Amino acid sequence: MYGALLYKKAGGEVMALFTREEALNYHSRGKKGKLEVIPIKPCLNQKHLSMAYTPGVAEACRAIIDDDQQAYEYTNKGNLVAVVSNGTAVLGLGDIGPLAGKPVMEGKGLLFKFFADIDVYDLNINQKDPDKVIEFVKMLEPTFGGINLEDIKAPECFYIEETLIEEMDIPVFHDDQHGTAIISGAALLNALEITGKKIEDLKIVISGAGAAAIACAKFYVRLGLPKENIFMFDSRGLIHKDRYVLNKYKREFAQDKDYGSLADVLKGADMFVGLSVKGILTQEMVASMAKDPIVFAMANPDPEISYPEAKDVRPDCIVANGRSDYPNQVNNVSGFPFIFRGALDVEARKINEEMKIAAAHALAELAKEPVPDEVLEAYGLKELQFGKDYIIPKPLDARILEWEATAVAKAAMDSGVARIKLDLEEYRSSLRGRLKAAQKRINEFVKSYGLMDELNFRSSES
Repeated sequence: MYGALLYKKAGGEVMALFTREEALNYHSRGKKGKLEVIPIKPCLNQKHLSMAYTPGVAEACRAIIDDDQQAYEYTNKGNLVAVVSNGTAVLGLGDIGPLAGKPVMEGKGLLFKFFADIDVYDLNINQKDPDKVIEFVKMLEPTFGGINLEDIKAPECFYIEETLIEEMDIPVFHDDQHGTAIISGAALLNALEITGKKIEDLKIVISGAGAAAIACAKFYVRLGLPKENIFMFDSRGLIHKDRYVLNKYKREFAQDKDYGSLADVLKGADMFVGLSVKGILTQEMVASMAKDPIVFAMANPDPEISYPEAKDVRPDCIVANGRSDYPNQVNNVSGFPFIFRGALDVEARKINEEMKIAAAHALAELAKEPVPDEVLEAYGLKELQFGKDYIIPKPLDARILEWEATAVAKAAMDSGVARIKLDLEEYRSSLRGRLKAAQKRINEFVKSYGLMDELNFRSSES
């Protein structure tokens, strides 16, 4: 892990995208870390000072005393998300604790701001007791418009999120669960359209039974997949009703009996979903699958099987993974910033299933639209068309904001969890301008430190 390089394919050549030293330099140059809090109102004279603090601030306080909802008008609550983690399941690093996990949470804040103009405080807490995590997060409600739970291990993460959604009056969203489910769900919708398969007929094999895997299984069921068609494997094998020591979250997807090994069950299967470990899916297993197999190998940074390996034995397959150097990247950044953007802008009380499904359908539909030149240029591509190698939009496609946030806002209003109503056409047209303005401010701010050129990746030099 340490000193390793991240690789990407460029014109058939494998090259280093960055070195460990460059990654550390990115985090340490100029001001340390990746986030800074800056004022957005002036404080240059006596009048400014008296309005920013005492006595003028009392007018905002009185307005909120009279009507709680005025907090969205007179404070930053409506554009502020808490990224909360105890560091018990950080990326592929495991239980590294809240301090070592803080760079990830800062990075999450950077993505929120850059992709959706949402402000973030990252809160890395030294607490593993799920009830105490719940108690802590509930106390944050007056400050934040939403809570993004991050890198909390299963099964505690399920209990924590379920309880907070029930007991809080602002959106709570555990991205490790639902982000992967929503993005891969969008990819599944388009894979079905391309292959002509019907979701009610699919046989799906899932390798992995953690937070993301269980959330994916639940989400696919909501999209129409029969639960009995899901064969879920953990490190001990197929999950079935005769196995002992199954928590209630795994038990929900237990088969009626043991149908054998991963290789046995994959024979004739329509789809493989991997959220486990590198190399667990062999070429022989892929070769044994049904016609036009769907392979979502999403272990990071190295998938269960690589794109070339799968395509080599089954040219008819659709392959998605978490990497940016191959087609169909399942990247959570295509979900959480825009889901929260839509939820915050209608002052939603929660992020419900209707909003998640709306996000997946919006992504699926966007993939069918012509791809702008700036997206092709960002990925070094000449063309990109809807098909087996393009079933979900590229994460750097700026159109995701207007498509997905608008769909989420509409679903929130239609399902009754929005506090306010928006004119959706007006809202949609405003989003891209807002994002461009925010990104311009960010780039100008970064340039002021003299770091923009210094921190360019090698890929931009080639």
